[in-house]
Amino acid sequence: MDKYLCTLALLGFGNVGRAFARLLLAKRDELHRRYGLTCRVVGIATGRHGAAIDPEGIDLERALALAEKGGSLAKLATSPQPGSGIAFVQECRADVLVETTPVDYQTGQPAVDFLRTALNLGMHAITANKGPVVHAYRQLSELAQAHGRRFYFESAVMDGAPIFSLWREALPGARLLSFRGILNSTTNLILTLMEEGRSFEDALARAQSIGVAETDPSGDIQGWDAAVKVAALATVLMDAPLKPDQVDRKGIERLTAEEVEAARIQGRRWKLICRAAKEGDALRASVCPELIGADDPLYNIMGTSSAVTFHADVLSGLTIVESDPGPETTAYGLLADLLHAVGGAPA
Repeated sequence: MDKYLCTLALLGFGNVGRAFARLLLAKRDELHRRYGLTCRVVGIATGRHGAAIDPEGIDLERALALAEKGGSLAKLATSPQPGSGIAFVQECRADVLVETTPVDYQTGQPAVDFLRTALNLGMHAITANKGPVVHAYRQLSELAQAHGRRFYFESAVMDGAPIFSLWREALPGARLLSFRGILNSTTNLILTLMEEGRSFEDALARAQSIGVAETDPSGDIQGWDAAVKVAALATVLMDAPLKPDQVDRKGIERLTAEEVEAARIQGRRWKLICRAAKEGDALRASVCPELIGADDPLYNIMGTSSAVTFHADVLSGLTIVESDPGPETTAYGLLADLLHAVGGAPA
């Protein structure tokens, strides 16, 4: 692949996909100046706005305008509409697939097949999707290695915060023994709003109104999103393959405003705590609401912020905090992965 021209296929063009496109536009001159890299998007596929494939390059500003107005991206295509996501990947033949389709907690599909197809075609595969990391990490990593390509997924946990790349690049020889943190922004915001006096229902409605919570918020409030993130961290960083249904899980849907207020009066807070720890050859993992005091490093993690503390055999405690992330920070994680994959940053 020519280092100076990198062709991209964007599979998924929701909030994160569009934020990534805007970031490519904003960083275009900097990428060329600092890394000698020119990125050309040759394909965009969406669930609701059609698809566009143009080997000569798609006008990202026009694509963004069309998607945000609810128009069809087919207007930008010079090739026939692909019949499926797999066909889109095959027909784009880009250097890199950037996948941001919705997560499937139970199987990781169809994202796993999208990424597998890309790697088999000799493309780097980058995703913000937790599902493939949990359900096919080893398979996709080995496939990437066999083809001399990269499978990266920095944005799958804690948006753009350097979690996976930190362990991959900056902590050689360290062995992760346990971690504990707040990994779900939606529930943390709901608990923050409840502490301010709102009911659970009002707090959830507010989270939905600003786009933090989905129309169907069950994946967040029942702890599934957090459980998938615990499984992803354990699978990749602890070499302990773990599925979401193997994580002891309890959500926040039964917490009442009275319980939150009682905790506040006591100087304590409810938080949805994610944890995993190795105990001999066994791994224990859980997601559960816990009462914590002001001496806890997670006590002041409020709103949509998140944090995780790692304990390794050579580090007694290393905490990463991400303040108020959004689609833009997730998009940065994708960009960082892109640069690592194509040689713009250390691999």
